[in-house]
Amino acid sequence: MLDEFRGTAALVLAIPAGGMPVGKAIAEALGLPLAIAPVSKVLYPWTTESGYGAVAFDGSVWLDEARMAGHGLTPTQVERAIAEARAKVERRLALFCAAPLGLEGRTVMLVDDGIAGGSTMRAAIAALRRQRAASIVIAVPTAHQEALDALAKLADAAYCANVRSGRSFAVADAYAEWRDLSDEEVVALLR
Repeated sequence: MLDEFRGTAALVLAIPAGGMPVGKAIAEALGLPLAIAPVSKVLYPWTTESGYGAVAFDGSVWLDEARMAGHGLTPTQVERAIAEARAKVERRLALFCAAPLGLEGRTVMLVDDGIAGGSTMRAAIAALRRQRAASIVIAVPTAHQEALDALAKLADAAYCANVRSGRSFAVADAYAEWRDLSDEEVVALLR
């Protein structure tokens, strides 16, 4: 699906942690450089996986106001969740990124292990637009149709091998074996 990028000046930018093994495989297959884009979901207080927004690597925050209102979140809950996501992004930036990336004028292939709601990808796309990436390409193995359709309008291109639909979808549902990667595993993949 991504052969047209082989040998180009595109940069594969993986969202940790799940996007790292996917990004590494894509970068190796296409002969492209690999870098990391720490983004973290702003999580509901009652879950460790489902979110209503995200904090991007440039410190910006994207929030889904409709989801927030629909769940009756208090300002204190939202502030706490943003602070937790921001701390995770800052920790990962310090751990994973040696130097700021020069993204202006460059084609960036944004990679994750999949897209359920799309908040992390949405925040990453907005951050890349602010950094003046020439072209933003989404490349994921699996995604929910609704989220992929919305994100495809924000990116310049979107590639997804396994598109799912239905009321409920978690990225892990598309994998025979799925688990969270530790920060140490991400560092090892970067090496």
